[in-house]
Amino acid sequence: MITLLKLAQIISRTNTINVALLITLAFFCWLMASITMAYIPYNTDVGFLRIKQHYIHIDQWRIAFFIHVYASMWVLFAGFTQFSKAIQRNQPKLHRTLGYIYVVDVLLITGPAGLLMGFYANGGLWSRIAFVLLAVLWIYFTAMALIKARQKNFKAHRNYMIRSYALTLSAITLRAWKYAITNTVTLPPMDVYRVVAWVGWVGNLVVAEWLIFRHTQKQVYKKRSSQIL
Repeated sequence: MITLLKLAQIISRTNTINVALLITLAFFCWLMASITMAYIPYNTDVGFLRIKQHYIHIDQWRIAFFIHVYASMWVLFAGFTQFSKAIQRNQPKLHRTLGYIYVVDVLLITGPAGLLMGFYANGGLWSRIAFVLLAVLWIYFTAMALIKARQKNFKAHRNYMIRSYALTLSAITLRAWKYAITNTVTLPPMDVYRVVAWVGWVGNLVVAEWLIFRHTQKQVYKKRSSQIL
């Protein structure tokens, strides 16, 4: 009962958009958790692995896959919290702690595992280029976000975090695009895979750049308005 009252108080202090975002995050975390559960403790003939049986005997690929699967959900959650103004303002230590969890996970665990997996992607050369490039950019944007934060350049830090998290969300959008394409057009499975290998993250990055541009324009407008006044 006390927990429900606390939740009600939090929601009452949160606007509708933030509530919608929290619900969306909860759904995505549940989705990723349900996908992850299928592989626990060490199932090698379920889900995505059914089309990767010709790689399952390769130790480095198999280890990278399970590392990537088990660590991805924590990246999704920790990254989302970095954009909460309430946490940044009221709990700066929590913001930094979750930020370091995100950075360490991407730079040392999930990112390198995803990069290795990219070299073994289905769909031929173009699919491999897509996933390798995704991993390289993900690691780069995350590293730059950390560097800019350490330099106290928080504007650049924010922009790089937006780009990094946009690529984190490719785990979700890739599956969404695959569902949309397979239910609207008729294409061979490998052709669908080649398409989603690119649109699953390039579209996210385009949206990220638009958000950064829009925020920059708002800041310029506010600055000019304050100078006029």
